[in-house]
Amino acid sequence: MITLYQGPTAWGIPNISPFCVKLETWLRMAGLPYEVRPGDMRAAPKGKIPYVEIDGRKMGDSQLVIEHLQRVHGDRLDAHLTPEARARGHVVRRMLDEAFYWVLVYARWAEPDGWAAYRPVIVSLLPPVIGGPIAELIRRSVKRTLRAQGTGLHSREEVHEAGKADLTALAALLGDQPFLLGAEPSSVDATAYAFLVSILHFPADSPVKRHAAAQANLVAYCERMRQRYYADWKPPA
Repeated sequence: MITLYQGPTAWGIPNISPFCVKLETWLRMAGLPYEVRPGDMRAAPKGKIPYVEIDGRKMGDSQLVIEHLQRVHGDRLDAHLTPEARARGHVVRRMLDEAFYWVLVYARWAEPDGWAAYRPVIVSLLPPVIGGPIAELIRRSVKRTLRAQGTGLHSREEVHEAGKADLTALAALLGDQPFLLGAEPSSVDATAYAFLVSILHFPADSPVKRHAAAQANLVAYCERMRQRYYADWKPPA
């Protein structure tokens, strides 16, 4: 059994973190049994969620966990791919993990409307009474990280255009295919689904969210992934 430690669910999707959704989706796609428990940053091997415990060993980073499980259990999802398709999947995953991720961070922590929607979730994870002030301190820290990473140095319009460009590229690569790399799902679909539901279901309006919703093939793709891998999933009561 794999124990998956992650953050809370919200907004009708499996987790507030796209990396948690990515790893859980991959586990479902690969057909590996797992159980979910609340994550604790203090116990996380890399100080972040998600992380897993397998045979008494804890491992962090969603992609490193996936690659470890591929080595142990076989490459169930990508064995059929050509070298070119593998390369395309790698590039798409890196675009989402390393670039579009920061657009999501900006939308949640820097945008006033986004923070108004995200703040209640963060406060619910913190101690009563002092949770609000702590959340504001965390927000300031995240905004400093955004500036150090580079996204926070851009104007709102520039951040929005970068996010929209990533989504336009993703929609063009998907085209009319059922999955990103063709007729059969592959591991990159876990990443793409995670980031798309994270922007489409976030309860704050933005040009990036509207652009995602305007890509009919991306919206249909998300529903196809949900029906295939999360038909049995319901938000906690």
